[in-house]
Amino acid sequence: MGKVAVTAAVIGGAAVCAAVALLVRHQLRNSSQSSRAAAILKEFQEKCGTPESKLKQVADAMTVEMHAGLASEGGSKLKMLISYVDNLPTGAEEGVYYALDLGGTNFRVLRVQLGGTNGGVVDQEFAELSIPPSLMVGTSQELFDYIAAELAKFVAQEGDRFQLPDGRKRELGFTFSFPVMQNSIVSGTLMRWTKGFSIDDAVGKDVVAELSSAMERQGVEMHVSALVNDTVGTLAGGRYTNKDVVMAVIMGTGTNAAYVERSQAIPKWHGPQPESGEMVINMEWGNFRSSHLPLTEYDNELDAESLNPGEQIFEKLTSGMYLGEIVRRVLCRMAEESALFGDTVPPKLRTPFILRTPDMSAMHHDTSYDLKVVGNKLKDILEISNTTLKVRKVVVELCDIVARRGARLAAAGILGILKKTGRDSFKDGDSQKTVIAMDGGLYEHYTAYRECLEATLKELLDDEVAEHIVCEHSNDGSGIGAALLAASHSWYLS
Repeated sequence: MGKVAVTAAVIGGAAVCAAVALLVRHQLRNSSQSSRAAAILKEFQEKCGTPESKLKQVADAMTVEMHAGLASEGGSKLKMLISYVDNLPTGAEEGVYYALDLGGTNFRVLRVQLGGTNGGVVDQEFAELSIPPSLMVGTSQELFDYIAAELAKFVAQEGDRFQLPDGRKRELGFTFSFPVMQNSIVSGTLMRWTKGFSIDDAVGKDVVAELSSAMERQGVEMHVSALVNDTVGTLAGGRYTNKDVVMAVIMGTGTNAAYVERSQAIPKWHGPQPESGEMVINMEWGNFRSSHLPLTEYDNELDAESLNPGEQIFEKLTSGMYLGEIVRRVLCRMAEESALFGDTVPPKLRTPFILRTPDMSAMHHDTSYDLKVVGNKLKDILEISNTTLKVRKVVVELCDIVARRGARLAAAGILGILKKTGRDSFKDGDSQKTVIAMDGGLYEHYTAYRECLEATLKELLDDEVAEHIVCEHSNDGSGIGAALLAASHSWYLS
């Protein structure tokens, strides 16, 4: 072999060795990155753990806070607000009533014809609209004028099917899904905003007075006959069709619970005892917090950067406003520390709240063999292309961890209410049925979340008790409920 050939062989061999070394380094790097991603996921999963023992501790803590909140104003993180609803619908209500349901980033207006005893809801119409983002941080007058203007348009479309008795003004039930200190069934002072709203000049004002003034400016002739929280409205709507409904839970953009309490078990109630002996309590359970809640650094960072740091901790772990954002934050950490999506972090992945919970739900429910839905969501929302099946599986697993934690904690909260009301066990010969009216987009549309919540509730209860506890979807319960409460608290009742 000549010198040239030998030299070429040496150079060729060196090139092969270099290529092999490069390949080995690449494989080792990928292996290392994969291991780091797996470690981040495992650590997060462990910190999100919700074993039965922990959930029962959360439930016990919820019960303790309920007692404290009923005892005195400011006695608990749970506001345990008196709703002034001491008589729930009976089914005898009749006439035409309106409802305005401001539940979060959307609001609905409804028109309902009630048929009296055995008539039920004869007819109904509704319109759903979005709150422009600018109005969520504007002024109270701008927000309420916008709502009243849309209500005016809806009233103008009232057809002949809906009959308003002569000499009567239209009546409205106002569902206002934010913490309000009520002074009566038709007045209440806004305590603070949640769900992304931040309108400083509205805090401390009577929201019924604000809406009534806006309706007057917009030319809407209507009485506000009932001010209710969406959860109270859902309870009323559920009771209208099922006498066994004693509790309502909203799992949507935000979360809350309301239930029927014995009026004598409310130390801070100083009014006359209701004839029914009962009062609906609006818990505002989104603000619940306990040392037993499985908080991670991602939750703490989300809370610190939120509009209401230190508040609504339970809501930030369980509701639709935040689940997708928690997933995004963990994915961002993986991208930074394990190059999950390549050598650079995709810019869109650093955008807060870009990954919405409905998108998370779609990825979680992806059953295609190649997880095509996951791939498309990553591409369309985060501009991350060409993801491997392994990466897509990581995303699905992460969605499952976040959703399961939220659903199981929500179930623990329900157990806390059952404990407070003595419905978590049976006395001899007792066979009471407990129906929980459930509403909200998260519960309705996120199937895996809903199924996990209901399965966890059964897991936490004795088998005999679990057979008598029913979660019943109350579709549009808060809107219909508000109209029903306007009817039962009509200005024209003698």
